[in-house]
Amino acid sequence: MNYGRLRALDQLDLTIAPGELFAFLGPNAAGKTTTIKLLTGLLRPTDGWAKICGFDIQEHPMEAKRRIGYVPDVAEFYDKLTALEFMTFIADLFEVEAGAARKRTGELFEKFALTSYATQRVENLSHGTRQRLAISSALLHEPKVIIIDEPMVGLDPRNARVVKEELAARSQAGVTVFLSTHLLNVAEELADRVGIIHQGRLIALGTVDELRRSRETGEESERTDLEKIFLEMTETGSAEGNGTANL
Repeated sequence: MNYGRLRALDQLDLTIAPGELFAFLGPNAAGKTTTIKLLTGLLRPTDGWAKICGFDIQEHPMEAKRRIGYVPDVAEFYDKLTALEFMTFIADLFEVEAGAARKRTGELFEKFALTSYATQRVENLSHGTRQRLAISSALLHEPKVIIIDEPMVGLDPRNARVVKEELAARSQAGVTVFLSTHLLNVAEELADRVGIIHQGRLIALGTVDELRRSRETGEESERTDLEKIFLEMTETGSAEGNGTANL
Protein backbone atom coordinates (compact mmCIF):
# COMPACT_ATOMS: atom_id res chain seq x y z
CA MET A 1 0.00 0.00 0.00
CA ASN A 2 1.53 3.28 -1.13
CA TYR A 3 0.93 6.89 -0.11
CA GLY A 4 2.72 8.63 -2.93
CA ARG A 5 6.34 7.52 -2.62
CA LEU A 6 5.83 6.13 0.87
CA ARG A 7 5.41 2.36 1.07
CA ALA A 8 3.15 2.22 4.12
CA LEU A 9 2.36 -1.50 3.93
CA ASP A 10 4.59 -3.99 2.17
CA GLN A 11 3.88 -7.65 1.38
CA LEU A 12 1.49 -8.36 4.23
CA ASP A 13 0.27 -11.98 4.14
CA LEU A 14 -2.30 -12.97 6.79
CA THR A 15 -4.96 -15.64 7.07
CA ILE A 16 -7.02 -15.53 10.28
CA ALA A 17 -9.30 -18.47 11.01
CA PRO A 18 -12.93 -18.39 12.18
CA GLY A 19 -12.99 -18.19 15.95
CA GLU A 20 -9.42 -16.92 16.22
CA LEU A 21 -8.59 -13.95 18.41
CA PHE A 22 -5.68 -12.31 16.63
CA ALA A 23 -3.66 -9.46 18.13
CA PHE A 24 -1.95 -7.07 15.70
CA LEU A 25 0.92 -5.19 17.28
CA GLY A 26 3.40 -2.59 16.13
CA PRO A 27 5.00 0.76 16.96
CA ASN A 28 3.41 4.03 15.91
CA ALA A 29 3.34 4.44 12.11
CA ALA A 30 4.11 0.74 11.60
CA GLY A 31 1.10 0.16 9.31
CA LYS A 32 -1.58 -1.06 11.73
CA THR A 33 -4.18 1.59 10.88
CA THR A 34 -3.49 1.23 7.16
CA THR A 35 -4.10 -2.51 7.48
CA ILE A 36 -7.39 -1.93 9.29
CA LYS A 37 -8.53 0.59 6.67
CA LEU A 38 -7.77 -1.94 3.94
CA LEU A 39 -9.66 -4.68 5.77
CA THR A 40 -12.72 -2.47 6.24
CA GLY A 41 -12.72 -1.08 2.70
CA LEU A 42 -11.79 2.46 3.73
CA LEU A 43 -8.69 2.25 1.53
CA ARG A 44 -8.13 0.51 -1.78
CA PRO A 45 -4.87 -1.47 -1.87
CA THR A 46 -2.20 -0.51 -4.36
CA ASP A 47 -1.91 -4.23 -5.03
CA GLY A 48 -3.06 -7.42 -3.35
CA TRP A 49 -6.48 -8.02 -1.79
CA ALA A 50 -8.39 -8.45 1.45
CA LYS A 51 -11.23 -10.91 1.99
CA ILE A 52 -13.82 -11.07 4.76
CA CYS A 53 -15.54 -14.47 5.09
CA GLY A 54 -14.53 -15.19 1.51
CA PHE A 55 -15.76 -11.87 0.07
CA ASP A 56 -13.26 -9.48 -1.46
CA ILE A 57 -13.77 -6.16 0.34
CA GLN A 58 -13.30 -4.22 -2.91
CA GLU A 59 -15.17 -6.53 -5.30
CA HIS A 60 -18.09 -7.35 -2.97
CA PRO A 61 -18.10 -4.52 -0.40
CA MET A 62 -21.68 -4.91 0.83
CA GLU A 63 -21.38 -8.65 1.42
CA ALA A 64 -18.07 -8.21 3.21
CA LYS A 65 -19.05 -5.18 5.29
CA ARG A 66 -22.31 -6.66 6.56
CA ARG A 67 -20.19 -9.33 8.24
CA ILE A 68 -17.87 -6.84 9.98
CA GLY A 69 -18.25 -5.17 13.35
CA TYR A 70 -15.74 -2.30 13.33
CA VAL A 71 -14.59 -0.18 16.26
CA PRO A 72 -12.02 2.45 15.19
CA ASP A 73 -9.51 4.00 17.56
CA VAL A 74 -11.61 7.19 17.56
CA ALA A 75 -15.28 6.35 17.07
CA GLU A 76 -17.56 8.76 15.20
CA PHE A 77 -21.18 9.36 16.20
CA TYR A 78 -24.15 11.53 15.37
CA ASP A 79 -23.78 13.51 18.57
CA LYS A 80 -27.32 14.86 18.70
CA LEU A 81 -28.77 11.34 18.87
CA THR A 82 -29.31 9.64 22.18
CA ALA A 83 -27.45 6.41 22.84
CA LEU A 84 -30.64 4.45 22.18
CA GLU A 85 -31.36 6.37 18.96
CA PHE A 86 -27.83 5.68 17.77
CA MET A 87 -28.32 1.95 18.32
CA THR A 88 -31.61 2.11 16.41
CA PHE A 89 -29.81 3.86 13.55
CA ILE A 90 -27.15 1.12 13.46
CA ALA A 91 -29.83 -1.57 13.55
CA ASP A 92 -31.57 0.03 10.56
CA LEU A 93 -28.26 0.32 8.73
CA PHE A 94 -27.60 -3.41 9.09
CA GLU A 95 -31.27 -4.33 8.58
CA VAL A 96 -31.64 -5.93 12.00
CA GLU A 97 -35.29 -6.76 12.71
CA ALA A 98 -36.81 -4.28 15.18
CA GLY A 99 -37.66 -6.81 17.90
CA ALA A 100 -34.24 -8.42 17.73
CA ALA A 101 -32.59 -4.98 17.78
CA ARG A 102 -34.46 -3.97 20.94
CA LYS A 103 -33.57 -7.24 22.67
CA ARG A 104 -29.90 -7.10 21.71
CA THR A 105 -29.65 -3.40 22.61
CA GLY A 106 -31.03 -4.11 26.07
CA GLU A 107 -28.61 -6.96 26.58
CA LEU A 108 -25.61 -4.95 25.35
CA PHE A 109 -26.56 -1.88 27.38
CA GLU A 110 -26.80 -4.02 30.50
CA LYS A 111 -23.51 -5.78 29.79
CA PHE A 112 -21.60 -2.56 29.10
CA ALA A 113 -23.27 -0.49 31.84
CA LEU A 114 -25.07 1.80 29.39
CA THR A 115 -28.68 1.44 30.52
CA SER A 116 -28.66 4.64 32.58
CA TYR A 117 -27.27 6.56 29.57
CA ALA A 118 -29.84 5.30 27.04
CA THR A 119 -31.74 8.59 26.74
CA GLN A 120 -28.71 10.88 26.96
CA ARG A 121 -27.33 12.51 23.85
CA VAL A 122 -24.01 11.14 22.69
CA GLU A 123 -22.45 14.61 22.88
CA ASN A 124 -22.95 14.55 26.66
CA LEU A 125 -21.31 11.18 27.24
CA SER A 126 -17.81 10.74 28.64
CA HIS A 127 -15.04 9.30 26.50
CA GLY A 128 -15.24 5.91 28.21
CA THR A 129 -19.02 5.78 27.86
CA ARG A 130 -18.77 6.64 24.17
CA GLN A 131 -16.23 3.85 23.75
CA ARG A 132 -18.60 1.34 25.33
CA LEU A 133 -21.37 2.59 23.05
CA ALA A 134 -19.11 2.18 20.01
CA ILE A 135 -18.36 -1.41 21.00
CA SER A 136 -22.03 -2.14 21.65
CA SER A 137 -23.05 -0.75 18.26
CA ALA A 138 -20.40 -2.85 16.52
CA LEU A 139 -21.78 -6.02 18.11
CA LEU A 140 -25.46 -5.24 17.52
CA HIS A 141 -25.78 -7.05 14.18
CA GLU A 142 -23.82 -10.06 15.50
CA PRO A 143 -20.92 -9.82 13.05
CA LYS A 144 -18.85 -12.78 11.95
CA VAL A 145 -15.68 -10.67 12.10
CA ILE A 146 -14.85 -8.04 14.73
CA ILE A 147 -12.15 -5.53 13.82
CA ILE A 148 -11.32 -3.42 16.84
CA ASP A 149 -8.60 -0.79 17.21
CA GLU A 150 -7.40 0.07 20.74
CA PRO A 151 -10.58 -1.15 22.48
CA MET A 152 -9.47 -0.28 26.01
CA VAL A 153 -8.95 3.45 25.39
CA GLY A 154 -10.81 5.43 28.04
CA LEU A 155 -12.12 2.38 29.88
CA ASP A 156 -11.77 1.89 33.63
CA PRO A 157 -10.48 -1.51 34.84
CA ARG A 158 -13.99 -2.92 35.43
CA ASN A 159 -15.27 -2.07 31.95
CA ALA A 160 -11.98 -3.11 30.36
CA ARG A 161 -12.47 -6.54 31.94
CA VAL A 162 -16.02 -6.72 30.54
CA VAL A 163 -14.74 -5.92 27.04
CA LYS A 164 -11.98 -8.52 27.27
CA GLU A 165 -14.43 -11.17 28.45
CA GLU A 166 -16.85 -10.30 25.65
CA LEU A 167 -14.18 -10.51 22.94
CA ALA A 168 -12.99 -13.85 24.33
CA ALA A 169 -16.55 -15.19 24.47
CA ARG A 170 -17.30 -14.08 20.89
CA SER A 171 -14.11 -15.75 19.71
CA GLN A 172 -14.99 -18.98 21.50
CA ALA A 173 -18.39 -18.84 19.77
CA GLY A 174 -16.69 -18.82 16.36
CA VAL A 175 -16.34 -15.08 15.65
CA THR A 176 -13.03 -13.92 14.22
CA VAL A 177 -11.54 -11.07 16.27
CA PHE A 178 -8.84 -8.82 14.81
CA LEU A 179 -7.51 -6.73 17.69
CA SER A 180 -5.01 -3.92 17.26
CA THR A 181 -3.54 -2.62 20.49
CA HIS A 182 -0.51 -1.04 22.15
CA LEU A 183 -1.39 -2.83 25.40
CA LEU A 184 0.87 -5.85 25.18
CA ASN A 185 -0.54 -7.39 28.36
CA VAL A 186 -3.99 -7.46 26.72
CA ALA A 187 -2.57 -9.23 23.67
CA GLU A 188 -0.67 -11.68 25.84
CA GLU A 189 -3.78 -12.43 27.89
CA LEU A 190 -6.29 -12.82 25.07
CA ALA A 191 -4.66 -13.66 21.75
CA ASP A 192 -4.54 -17.07 20.11
CA ARG A 193 -1.87 -15.67 17.81
CA VAL A 194 0.07 -12.44 17.57
CA GLY A 195 1.36 -10.59 14.52
CA ILE A 196 3.99 -7.87 14.87
CA ILE A 197 4.33 -5.28 12.11
CA HIS A 198 7.26 -2.89 11.79
CA GLN A 199 7.97 -0.33 9.08
CA GLY A 200 5.09 -1.67 7.03
CA ARG A 201 6.18 -5.30 7.07
CA LEU A 202 5.11 -8.30 9.11
CA ILE A 203 8.17 -9.34 11.15
CA ALA A 204 6.67 -11.97 13.47
CA LEU A 205 3.64 -14.26 13.47
CA GLY A 206 2.67 -16.98 15.92
CA THR A 207 1.50 -17.76 19.41
CA VAL A 208 3.18 -15.98 22.30
CA ASP A 209 4.90 -19.26 23.23
CA GLU A 210 6.18 -19.65 19.67
CA LEU A 211 7.56 -16.12 19.72
CA ARG A 212 9.21 -16.82 23.07
CA ARG A 213 10.89 -19.93 21.71
CA SER A 214 12.12 -18.01 18.68
CA ARG A 215 13.93 -15.46 20.90
CA GLU A 216 15.15 -17.42 23.91
CA THR A 217 16.24 -20.88 24.97
CA GLY A 218 16.15 -22.80 28.23
CA GLU A 219 14.48 -21.65 31.41
CA GLU A 220 14.78 -17.99 30.49
CA SER A 221 12.25 -18.51 27.66
CA GLU A 222 9.52 -19.14 30.22
CA ARG A 223 10.16 -15.74 31.77
CA THR A 224 10.31 -13.74 28.55
CA ASP A 225 7.20 -11.59 28.33
CA LEU A 226 5.65 -10.18 25.17
CA GLU A 227 6.95 -6.70 25.91
CA LYS A 228 10.57 -7.85 25.76
CA ILE A 229 9.91 -9.83 22.57
CA PHE A 230 8.17 -6.84 20.98
CA LEU A 231 10.96 -4.41 21.86
CA GLU A 232 13.67 -6.73 20.59
CA MET A 233 11.90 -7.50 17.32
CA THR A 234 10.94 -3.94 16.47
CA GLU A 235 14.50 -2.82 17.12
CA THR A 236 15.92 -5.23 14.53
CA GLY A 237 13.03 -6.51 12.38
CA SER A 238 12.93 -8.99 9.51
CA ALA A 239 10.04 -9.32 7.06
CA GLU A 240 7.82 -11.95 5.48
CA GLY A 241 4.63 -11.99 3.36
CA ASN A 242 3.15 -11.26 -0.07
CA GLY A 243 0.35 -8.74 0.21
CA THR A 244 -2.91 -10.49 1.11
CA ALA A 245 -5.24 -10.65 4.09
CA ASN A 246 -7.98 -13.21 4.63
CA LEU A 247 -10.33 -13.06 7.64
